Amino acid sequence: MDLEEIRRLCALMREEELVELTLEEEGRRITLRRAPGARVPAPLVPEKKEGIIVRSPVVGTFWIRPAPGEPPFVKVGDLVQPGQVLCIVEAMKVMNEVRAEVAGVVEEILAEEGEPVEYGQPLFRLRPA
Repeated sequence: MDLEEIRRLCALMREEELVELTLEEEGRRITLRRAPGARVPAPLVPEKKEGIIVRSPVVGTFWIRPAPGEPPFVKVGDLVQPGQVLCIVEAMKVMNEVRAEVAGVVEEILAEEGEPVEYGQPLFRLRPA
């Protein structure tokens, strides 16, 4: 079991609002637990809204602008094209650009500037263009 698989399991726990998850594989056992009463942050609550969800590729800090004081990469209502930078997720001083995979209109920005985000956490909801 590698780190990416553990991250996927943690994301699954948040999405399904699980408190504990135990997995046994090849004689090894791992148990993941969330603190009692831990709440799922609002951006992680599954929604039934339609659209394309852009998720965080890594655990890190969400930045909607290239640098402090500069305009954001995108705003709600903007039309984006495939390959266009939507945001940066900073992980261990590495700036990971998150790009649109399809053309669409930014319907919602689901993370807050400067806040930590998890692997797989929804960051944007796009309406296909």
